Amino acid sequence: MPLKVPEFLLRRLYVKGSLRRTSDGFAFELKNTLGSGYARRLRQLAVDGAELALEQCFFEVDGSEHPFADVTPETPFSLALNRTSVLRAHGYDLPSGPVRLRIGFEVQGLGAISFEVTDTAAVD
Repeated sequence: MPLKVPEFLLRRLYVKGSLRRTSDGFAFELKNTLGSGYARRLRQLAVDGAELALEQCFFEVDGSEHPFADVTPETPFSLALNRTSVLRAHGYDLPSGPVRLRIGFEVQGLGAISFEVTDTAAVD
C-alpha cells in the first residue's frame, strides 16, 4: 500500500510568491525539499476549481519546455531533491487577486498525491 503524505507537507513543494502571468498563460515553481521522486503523470492542475487540460500543462528542464502529456511511467517527471522546477500553463488567463491552485501527481511509491495553495500572480 502506498505511503500517504499529508497535504500540509506537500504544500511545502510550492514556492510561495512564484506564481506569475506570462504572455500566454501562467507559471509557478515547485521545489522538492521532502525527498527525491518521480511523477508518472500530472493528475490535476486546477485554478479556482477549473481544471486545465493536460495539453495546456508543461514543465521546464534545463531551460527546455516539455509537455506533461509526454510524461509516462517510462519517461517520468523528476522531482529531484532540492531542485526547483518551473511548471507552465498555456492558454489560460489568470484572474486578478489571489487564486487557488490544486496540483496533483501520480508518484512512484506514493500513488496519487495532491495539494492546494493560494497565491497572487505577478506579471512576467
